[in-house]
Amino acid sequence: MSVNEEMQSTIADMVDGRRGILAADESNGTIAKRFDSVGVESTEEHRRFYRSLLLSTEGLGEYISGVILFEETLGQADDSGTSLLQLAAKQGIVPGIKVDKGKGPLPGAPGDMITYGLDGLAERLDGYKEQGARFAKWREVYPITPENPTRLGLTANAEMLARYAAVCQSRGVVPIVEPEVLIDGNHSIQRSAEVNEQVWHAVFHALHQHGVMLELMILKPSMVTPGKECAKAPAEQVAEYTMRSLRRAVPAAVPSINFLSGGQGPEEATINLNALNQLWHAPWQLSFSYGRALQESALKAWQGVAENGPAAQQALLKRAELNHLAMLGEYQEGLERE
Repeated sequence: MSVNEEMQSTIADMVDGRRGILAADESNGTIAKRFDSVGVESTEEHRRFYRSLLLSTEGLGEYISGVILFEETLGQADDSGTSLLQLAAKQGIVPGIKVDKGKGPLPGAPGDMITYGLDGLAERLDGYKEQGARFAKWREVYPITPENPTRLGLTANAEMLARYAAVCQSRGVVPIVEPEVLIDGNHSIQRSAEVNEQVWHAVFHALHQHGVMLELMILKPSMVTPGKECAKAPAEQVAEYTMRSLRRAVPAAVPSINFLSGGQGPEEATINLNALNQLWHAPWQLSFSYGRALQESALKAWQGVAENGPAAQQALLKRAELNHLAMLGEYQEGLERE
């Protein structure tokens, strides 16, 4: 099978109009903060047990088509010795891997950031692929201030995303391209729309320059929302601004747009996704790739207690089902309490 055929198979398994992606790729630092919130120490054993709990949730594959994993998880197994990748694959959930190495300041562009990890990426991808990963994810972040993102910030981050995506496709690995426009700040929804549109234009210009096949990638963008210091916008307004900017900047060749939750609460992220799918027919699948917005209720139910495992799994399954309904534009707020 050629690398293009491998990627086409992965896209076919992940983009089916009814399922989304579970982001379980928190770095050790990030998951330590999540665990702290429920009084659990972030040891390797606790992380292994928690992630095996998520991936062994019966019926999860009905609503989740892919899972983004952290590098540590690739080598882990559940209590019976089944690898966590196999746990996912048995439910028809495609395993993938976060490949960036974190971010730092972008020299020459005060306030902007840049992500590390391109060195040795091709060799790392070969190893991840041997372990069973079929797609990868890379995140660039864009703060919104009166000065940011700068022109350099836009072009440098787009270049990193494009170079990463091109390397992935050369190895037969589907790239998830994640340009996250941060929700931090007091900017208006109009300013958010302006920045998101600039970011997406820059990203697709760079992807084109690097010969990335748009049909064999997935976009993981932010929704267009006001800054978190402002009042929340109605879901219909979020959907209208998001869709307008997407239609201006994202080619129809992209098969799926899997939104990140980006600081939205679980219910808010579901309501906004539902509004997007109710607005009008889009040329792409409009789906989700949520981390905390899928896991928050499960983590609270678990609290590090093995006996709470079934309750945690039910909480995860419920959120996954609600976001599946939002993909169909059939979510109703009363379903939260059922």
